[in-house]
Formats: sequence, structure tokens, C-alpha cells
Amino acid sequence: MSALLCLAAGAVCLYVLLYYAVFRGASCSSSVRLRGKTAIVTGSNTGIGKATALDLAKRGARVILACRDKEKAEAAAFDIRRESGNTQVVFMQLDLSSFKSVRNFAENFLKNEPRLDILINNAGVMSPGRTKEGFGMAFGVNHLGHFLLTNLLLERLQQCGPSRVVTVSGLLQRFGNIDFPLLASNKDLVTDQSTWHNFQAYCNSKLCNVLFTRELANRLEGTSVTCYSLHPGVIYTDLCRSMSLWLQLLMIPFAKLFFLDPEGGSQTTLYCALQEGIEPLSGRYFSNCALQQVGAKGRDDAVAKKLWEVSERLTSLS
Repeated sequence: MSALLCLAAGAVCLYVLLYYAVFRGASCSSSVRLRGKTAIVTGSNTGIGKATALDLAKRGARVILACRDKEKAEAAAFDIRRESGNTQVVFMQLDLSSFKSVRNFAENFLKNEPRLDILINNAGVMSPGRTKEGFGMAFGVNHLGHFLLTNLLLERLQQCGPSRVVTVSGLLQRFGNIDFPLLASNKDLVTDQSTWHNFQAYCNSKLCNVLFTRELANRLEGTSVTCYSLHPGVIYTDLCRSMSLWLQLLMIPFAKLFFLDPEGGSQTTLYCALQEGIEPLSGRYFSNCALQQVGAKGRDDAVAKKLWEVSERLTSLS
């Protein structure tokens, strides 16, 4: 019995150590109010996007829920309005897997909304399939969709400066690669759509997020717009629904013990969107509400510039 007690005590201690040393995230302590400001949060009908939108609404911002699923997004908007007491929370349809939808969203937004102070590129997928234009889903949605959206809204952001662009990347960007010849031939950064290739495609898209932010900062130098990418923490969200059933069953017990909830996962996003004094760090990568160094691939300015130029061609911006 004593051996079992010792084993149980050791397991509890190990759990506490791992949780507080590795998984538990910091909190955004900013007290900034946002009355009179407008924010867009993509993929905000659930998960960390919804938690981010709720916090911004509580601070008084006008919050645009930019989502694909109308029914889910309108339900989320209702929840956020009720919980925040802020009636300025609205849904606008945006399907990042369609360039036409992205352009329609931007056109409608610019026509009807006079301000844009914060753009949060939060939506992300890890799933097989192709976008409307034939790109791999992860590359098309996580990178190209947000690349096009940001560029279409950039002038409004500059008019309303100081303003910010925050792009949710992730720790998995360290395992990403950018293969330009493969992209040219396959319209994707992976060769297949197996479970492994879907995972690799997601890693690649998260590296694209980091490089996009780096090059965006270079292009915006001297303006009133700053931008940041980030790792939100280890979170169990709806993103995991795209995994196979057996992977989900394996993941759930571990997730319940260790992973952050959506509110915890939104803290670094909020830090990058709200924290005063980080403007000189535009283009950099954050984790746990603090500046974090990325790997060598995420600091390659030549690759970042080439990715931007390729993305301009692929989205017909150039």
C-alpha cells in the first residue's frame, strides 16, 4: 500500500511540475479599453477565436466575427453580446478557402465599416482537401487566405493607425518547410493527403504565418501599423476535430489533464493585440505573453520575401 501511495504521490507531483513548467500559460494583464475601436477576428465562432472576441468585446470594441459557418457564428455573436453586454458584436461571412469570398468580405467591410484598428488572423485548419482555387487546404486557408485578407484591408489599417495585425502561428512552425518548386507543381507544400502529410502541411502553413509576419513588418516599417505572430499555447480546440477518431480518443485524456482551455489559449493573442510598448518588436514572434526566438527557418528574410512575392502571384495581388 505504501508503495502505491508513493507512486500516486509521485504521479501527482510530476503532473503539477509538467503543467506549471510546460503547459500553463501566462495571462495578458493589459487594462487597455477599446471603445471606439474596431477589431476583426477570423475563425471566431469557437475556440480561442471566440475567447479572443469575447475579451475584445468586454473592453468595448466593435468586434467583427469573420467566419465561414453563418449559423455557428451568429450563435457565437449572441453568446458574446450576452456575456459582454456589448451590442457591437456582428457576424460577417468569410470563407478563407475561397479568394472570391475573401474579396467579397473585404469589399463589404470597407464599404460599411469606417474603422479597422485590430486584425486578428486566427482561423486555422488541419484537414485534407483543396481550396476553391485548388491549393492544399492548410496552405490555402492558414496562409493564402489571411495573406489576401490582410493586404486588402491594409490601407484601412494604415488610415486608423496606430493599428495592429496579429497572426496566430504555433510551436509546430519549427517543423515546417517551404518547398517552392513543390508549391509551383502541386499548389501545396506536401505531396499527398495522408494523416502525416496533413500534419506536415499544417506545420508548413504555421511557418508561412511567421515568415508572412516578418516580411509584412519589413514592408510596414515607418508606418503606424505593427504586426506580430505567436504561439497560443497547447490547446485542445475544434481544430482537433479534423484528426482521425482514434487520434482524438488518444488525445482527449491527455488534453483534459494538460492542455489550456480557449480562454487560456487566447492570452498571447490578446497580449500582441493590446500590450503597450511592443511596437519596436513588430514582425517578431511571441509565446506565453513574451517575446520568443523562432528557429533559423523563421528568421530567413530571403525566404520571407520570396514567399510574399509568390503569394502575391497566387492571389493575383501583383
